Amino acid sequence: MSDLALRPSAVSPFHDPSRRRRLLKIGGWIVGIALVAVVLDPFGVDVIGWLSDLWTQIKNIPVGYLIAGLAFQTGQTVFAGLSYYGILRAAYPGQVEFWPIVTAYAVGVAMNNFLPANVGTFVTLMMFTTLIPACTFAGAVAAYLVQKIFFTIAGTFVYLYLFLSVPGSFDVSLGNISAHPLMTILIAAGAVLLIVILARVFWTKLKTLWAKAKQGGEILTRPKEYFTRAFLPSFASWLCKLAVIGIFLAAFAIPVTFESVMWVTGSGSLANTVSLTPGAVGINQAANQLALDTCCDVASRTALDYSTAQQLITTAWNVLFALVLVVSVFGWTGGKQRVTESYADAREELAQQKAERAAKRAERKAERAESGGGPFRRRRTDVDAGSASTEATARGEPDD
Repeated sequence: MSDLALRPSAVSPFHDPSRRRRLLKIGGWIVGIALVAVVLDPFGVDVIGWLSDLWTQIKNIPVGYLIAGLAFQTGQTVFAGLSYYGILRAAYPGQVEFWPIVTAYAVGVAMNNFLPANVGTFVTLMMFTTLIPACTFAGAVAAYLVQKIFFTIAGTFVYLYLFLSVPGSFDVSLGNISAHPLMTILIAAGAVLLIVILARVFWTKLKTLWAKAKQGGEILTRPKEYFTRAFLPSFASWLCKLAVIGIFLAAFAIPVTFESVMWVTGSGSLANTVSLTPGAVGINQAANQLALDTCCDVASRTALDYSTAQQLITTAWNVLFALVLVVSVFGWTGGKQRVTESYADAREELAQQKAERAAKRAERKAERAESGGGPFRRRRTDVDAGSASTEATARGEPDD
């Protein structure tokens, strides 16, 4: 084999020509994880108990449902990765390959299941900056925002559906508006004024950020390309997500209707929004349980079993799928190093953003202290200065 074939590329700098060796290393990694689980057990980390619960949940689900659910779960990840691929390829032509981008996204999905505050998403963005030579972090963030356009629309649709499906909610809302027209107008005017003020305050910063990030959103300048290479794959990913929910609902004999799927989707989205726990564990189960009881009168025990099983099984599958992709695409050593470095970079980026916010708060506080403690203090100082000037004039002393 020539030296050129073995030379690391910009996309896969840790090139391993033997795919068989990579897959064999997967088995070694799994054995190693099992040994770590045994070692951690005496220290109170019940990994074996978690795996036991997972196995119990798997056994309770018919094999056909399990296979179908995992197939659509894989489709959800791959299609979402495909949308990122289309966005990034438009922004950085000739520098992007499909499977490395899908792998980076799969790693983030897997990490978000067991790391708080969506750290996995930052890991994905950092991996983009290492996979694509010209990609900056601002460009990766722009690609993320473009990719989220469809999911924001889909989430809004789900929330609107849930709101309108509650009996009397629309009538109550219209009743409140018609009963207090003046107050409604004042609230709307205040909201518009607030938006205008914020836009003026942050306009300079927004222009600077857009100048750095606009390359990542290049695909938005080509509507047809955006629709076919970003919007449609995102839509396919979302449909796969709904299919996963429907399959696991059916596995637990819960009615599979458009209403039940929407309620579970909306409750899960809300749980992920308000929870800081990894994967919204606990909050997700409570939200799903309440949603299924509200829409379909599902027994609490059945709803809890369904939600727990779906989360445990899809989490385990996401981790396994990401592991296989990392080793297959980047190689054993390269994959481990790439993910480790991206995770460290993500934590550093989060810490830097936190430090910058703290520094700005300290700077504003120092400015207020230097100016005398705020506008009221400054006014008192002006009054004192005026009094001193009056006294000086009375003594016949010239003003400064």
